[in-house]
Amino acid sequence: MTTRKTGQADRAGTDPLAEEVVRRLPDWITHLIQINSLVASRMGVVVSDFHCLHALQQHGPTTAGVLARQVGITPGSASRMIDRLADAGCVRRIPDPNDRRRVLIEPTPEGLDRIDAYYSGLTARTFQDLAAFDDEELRTLLRFIEVFQVSAAAEVERLRSAP
Repeated sequence: MTTRKTGQADRAGTDPLAEEVVRRLPDWITHLIQINSLVASRMGVVVSDFHCLHALQQHGPTTAGVLARQVGITPGSASRMIDRLADAGCVRRIPDPNDRRRVLIEPTPEGLDRIDAYYSGLTARTFQDLAAFDDEELRTLLRFIEVFQVSAAAEVERLRSAP
């Protein structure tokens, strides 16, 4: 196995393996978007609602304003989104224990169970796929995810702030 140093070449001198990774990412992302769209539809919500539920699952209860920023929608749209998710039994509004004037949005156990049920097949397949990787390869995958998650978040902010 050879050790390669990437990120130092310009586009014309890009490593062929790096080019292949970049070439394949859009298809993978498209499949994930399709999965999320199907799950959202089956749960009776729209995709942005589903992203809200995912944010709550990952980060816990928060305010409508924070959810709006996480999902990338306006506060008014967030309010309607929360209403739809509450009507679907996926979230509930609770008083903020640290500030009774504020309301937090939290996922319901039923909403989280529904997500888990829809993703159980993908989760099982992912664990089966990952079983073929050794610890070093898994650490590399984790590093890839961490680096590109930061890059994707930075790109979201760049695009939001661009005219």
